Amino acid sequence: MVVNGFKSSWQPVMSGVPQGSVLGPVLFNPMQCYRLGEEWLESCMTKKDLGVLVNSWLHMSWQCAQVAKKAKGILDCIRNSVGSRSREVIVPLYSALVRLHLEYCVHFWAPQYKKDIEGLERVKRRATRLVKGLENKPVEERLRELGLFSVEKRSLRGDLTALYNYLKGGCSEAHVGLFSQVTSDRTRGNGLKLFQGRFRLDIRKNFFTERVVRHWNKLPK
Repeated sequence: MVVNGFKSSWQPVMSGVPQGSVLGPVLFNPMQCYRLGEEWLESCMTKKDLGVLVNSWLHMSWQCAQVAKKAKGILDCIRNSVGSRSREVIVPLYSALVRLHLEYCVHFWAPQYKKDIEGLERVKRRATRLVKGLENKPVEERLRELGLFSVEKRSLRGDLTALYNYLKGGCSEAHVGLFSQVTSDRTRGNGLKLFQGRFRLDIRKNFFTERVVRHWNKLPK
């Protein structure tokens, strides 16, 4: 370590993460203790990167709760400050001010548990109940009349759209092979099937590169 031109003595490094990793604070081995000078550093359970909360287990429940709380707060402001309850007013306000929080970077933090999905869906149901004349109708009917999809369906649609753009060269600047296409001509379906990866950890199945392949391979020709 060099500080202001002075070098420290050599010391063994017992743990660490790649230099410059923004997720470093949550990926350190929790059994290790670190200090800066005389001050011991506290353990960090979560880290916010570009507005997304990540914890050391890579679970997204805290992120989902944060998003639902923020979206609900904005929805309450719309309810309390806007006099009109017509769909021509409520739907554009919801799309412009609320939905963007439910979908921002959702390919990365897509909810993994039913309780997280329910928390986000509850926000959309509250929004549809604001429209005059739809308050007492079933949620499926409210969504259909307003031309909206559930949060879960919008998330799946976004995953498939992102994958399509990647396969068509829209993300070629990444220079990484995230997906491998099945080359056999014996497969049924859309003819653009992808290999489904194998993994030892259950959390891997929730990653975008894994969860989207199963739905993509089921698409018709």
